[in-house]
Amino acid sequence: QPLVSSSKWLQIYGLRRNKLSLSQILSQIGFQHREDYVTSLGKLVASRYADGLFPQYKGAQDGSIYNLTAKRELLLRLVDYLLGAVELYQQRLQWLRSESRLLFGVIQEQSIGIVLHLATAAPAELDLCRDALSMVLVEQVTHIAKFNLIRAAQDLLKWQEKSIPVSEHAVKSAVAWLWKLDHMTAASHTSSAEALLEAMSDETVSS
Repeated sequence: QPLVSSSKWLQIYGLRRNKLSLSQILSQIGFQHREDYVTSLGKLVASRYADGLFPQYKGAQDGSIYNLTAKRELLLRLVDYLLGAVELYQQRLQWLRSESRLLFGVIQEQSIGIVLHLATAAPAELDLCRDALSMVLVEQVTHIAKFNLIRAAQDLLKWQEKSIPVSEHAVKSAVAWLWKLDHMTAASHTSSAEALLEAMSDETVSS
């Protein structure tokens, strides 16, 4: 699965892009039952030639009526396409709700700084945080360009002075650094803001 937002994902795999929205399907399986203005009568008059000849569908968002002309083969093919789209959507939703994406969403930026505020975490909570952060490093950060870790504390702790290129060695080093952090490190009420400012001062970091 690509590390892209759902809106970008839908631009590629969405119903409209693949001509499977309701209005697009209706245009493939029939034709619109229209009303035209007749000057001699001075009013809108609906065409009557299709009445009773075709099944009709009324339910488009604009209230349009369609005369349905498609053969069974085309309808079954469209059913297959729609079932495939449903399965793809289900896979995407399952992917979005799994592993590190459940907590962090999908990282879309290519250069990031992760700020850690762990001062009030009990040892067990700290281990859970480290598990989650290790997961996001291995599953998502490995697919971007650069990263760094900064811990909010009385004395700011940085894994690296500036964000560095992602590599297998760098990710392993960052995970090891996480698990060496002391859960008792003191922090002031401004530590988080200072850590964020430090992360944003890195010109290569976009988020």
